[in-house]
Amino acid sequence: MIQAFIFDLDGVLVDTAKYHYLAWRRLAQSLGFDFTEEDNERLKGVSRMQSLDILLSIGNIQADEKTRHAYAEQKNQWYVEYISRMGRDEILPEADRFVREARESGLKTAIASASKNTPLILERLGIADLFDAVIDGRITSRAKPDPEVFLLAAQSFGSEPVACVVFEDAAAGIQAARRAGMYCVGIGSPQQLSQADIVIRTFRGLSPRQILLQLEDIRTN
Repeated sequence: MIQAFIFDLDGVLVDTAKYHYLAWRRLAQSLGFDFTEEDNERLKGVSRMQSLDILLSIGNIQADEKTRHAYAEQKNQWYVEYISRMGRDEILPEADRFVREARESGLKTAIASASKNTPLILERLGIADLFDAVIDGRITSRAKPDPEVFLLAAQSFGSEPVACVVFEDAAAGIQAARRAGMYCVGIGSPQQLSQADIVIRTFRGLSPRQILLQLEDIRTN
């Protein structure tokens, strides 16, 4: 029996990817090279320091540990500057309604995100009270596709992994959910998220009950 829905944040409940991209591109330009939207696709679901390493490799730049952390901090300052101006209108279509209905049906809900800025984003969107637990980059030590973030979310409300459903938009996140032993709903392209149990384009017009019925069909067939 499913007991909990666990949501990634970026690309699932809110589109902060554009702000990450603007901040990474700004960093690249400050270092003397361009960073394209195509390059940015390589950073989906990847931790901040791993993302930085990818960016530096694109620019063919070598940096010691101290410099790397300075670059990451500068990028994050620019990112926080952008997201500090966010509002409720940036919640993805009907995502907050879907989470609210899940809670009303008796399911536990959690955020499981690599972002260390998760509390600020939730506060700006006004949806912090929709979640029983928030597991983010301030707590975790291993990035997706490692399952740590999802396992910690399940532990936070005492659920077995098999009783949890993860909502993810990135292939690395779906791999992490599978490794955790959880069901996974991909949000986006069926071609890119083929490892998910179910793939949806949006929460628009979708109910938690519909997800549960589809997963029941998968389990019994």
